[in-house]
Amino acid sequence: MNTRRNVSIMPEGQGPGVNSFTIWGGIDHFFGSFVRQFRVGFGLLAIVSVCIFFHPAFAQSSGKSDAQPSDPTIVLFGDSLIAGYGLPEQDGFAPNLAASLKKAGVSARVINSGVSGDTTAAGLARLDWAMVDKPDLVVLELGANDALRGVEPAQTRKNLEQIIQKLQAQKTAILLVGMMAPPNMGKEYGQEFNAIYPDLAQKYDLPLYPFFLDGVAANPSLNQQDGMHPNAKGVDVIVEKITPAILDALPR
Repeated sequence: MNTRRNVSIMPEGQGPGVNSFTIWGGIDHFFGSFVRQFRVGFGLLAIVSVCIFFHPAFAQSSGKSDAQPSDPTIVLFGDSLIAGYGLPEQDGFAPNLAASLKKAGVSARVINSGVSGDTTAAGLARLDWAMVDKPDLVVLELGANDALRGVEPAQTRKNLEQIIQKLQAQKTAILLVGMMAPPNMGKEYGQEFNAIYPDLAQKYDLPLYPFFLDGVAANPSLNQQDGMHPNAKGVDVIVEKITPAILDALPR
């Protein structure tokens, strides 16, 4: 059984939707231009659009309905990569991660607290609400939207740092998941942005998974038609790669 609860404020008259977004005029052009630039110039990063606009999303719990008190609770705190944008629920990151952990011998309650469109500022604003489940581990995956919007890396760093400080004050374990800036932001911006994650991991003594899209970025067979969000096969690759890091980050 999955449990859901609303984590966003819906505009009046708008019904609920999971990981949905409205395509505003010109966004197709933006996506297409970005993907073409990426594929021609770099071949390393299909930085997720993570839905540039904020939209309704839901927290979902994956795992056994008869979870035991001793089973760890993992909150996946991020954007559309975590939320499972464009995929049926069963193909998303959260349920597949729960299955992978169970296969590895860990029966965990995995809570999908991904919100499509979230920036680090938006994540900071909703952090207290998202932590009501008192997780044993938070998988912190935010920042892609900051880079897409050209947010100053210093501000992204500050927001992530505040999230980390709040979680550590609650004695919550963290796995920090890195992102990379899109190539069209320029070399200087990319260097400053990409350094955020290893710097914070070192400063706060955190385990770091360097790049969420490792092994998936720029591979058309592992991404949806937008060229940036992983498809079901891409999710499988991500889950396989990140599961050992999550297992290592769980408190003993």
